[in-house]
Amino acid sequence: MQPGVRERRFLDPAVVARLGTLELKARTVVEGLLSGLHRSPFKGFSVEFAEYRQYMPGDDLSTIDWKVYARSDRYYVKKFEEETNLACHVMVDVSASMAYGARGMTKFEYAACLAASLAYLMNRQRDAVGLTAFDKRIVEMLPASARPGHLRALLLMLDRLRLGRDTNVSKPLHQLADSLSKRGMVVLISDLLDDPERVIRGLKHFQFRGTDVIVFHVVDPDELEFPFDRPTRFEDLETSDEVMAVPSVVRSHYLKAMSDFIERYRRELGGCGIDYHLLDTREPLELALLAYLSTRARSL
Repeated sequence: MQPGVRERRFLDPAVVARLGTLELKARTVVEGLLSGLHRSPFKGFSVEFAEYRQYMPGDDLSTIDWKVYARSDRYYVKKFEEETNLACHVMVDVSASMAYGARGMTKFEYAACLAASLAYLMNRQRDAVGLTAFDKRIVEMLPASARPGHLRALLLMLDRLRLGRDTNVSKPLHQLADSLSKRGMVVLISDLLDDPERVIRGLKHFQFRGTDVIVFHVVDPDELEFPFDRPTRFEDLETSDEVMAVPSVVRSHYLKAMSDFIERYRRELGGCGIDYHLLDTREPLELALLAYLSTRARSL
């Protein structure tokens, strides 16, 4: 790969943040990703996403698209309309801890942009998409739909969202799981700053109802690296509690606790078949979209 190719394909979130409206950000991210994938197909993804899937034994040979084969060296067949439809529910954490952001985008801004990009991509695939915003409860909900005008309504709702206070990730998970009448997919976008045991139990609830789950764990670089040098007053954004600490004294303990926290989610969610992805807010949003596309392909 020539120098700069990856950078041209995947936009820096700091660049995306300056683009203007949420709709423009989402369109730029998605159209850029799809353009790149069409020029150089990634193994494991359908070439036209909504219109194709990989050939499987038993498929009618007459449905193979030989032009796509010439481009990708893989066999793809046209999907029937009913194969392309999926109901996907995007859950966005709007608790106060999502306000943190020391280097560009806050966690919430990153989450909102990711949710908008996912919705834009799903709409292009003719999938139904819904949006649920939550802190310690569900504060906004837009049911999944693929009707004309629904994407704009969803983006407007994302634009209007304001951060709340306390987090209770598990309660909204159970509420949404109980409300789903048919199987589909749930995408959780959160910093997961809650009791992992309760969060994981809530995510498993979707599995019990036959729903596929993908988790995007959004973290700020400071939370991963703890780059502080001077004695610092740290404030809990949800409770307003403050603590004074000397970074050199607490750094190793903090980094160990954070590593264990992330590893527990990675291990336990992976062990029960739930896709888990850690997202540093410096990472291109396209990487999350690729992860979603991989999960969706397996769910068909």
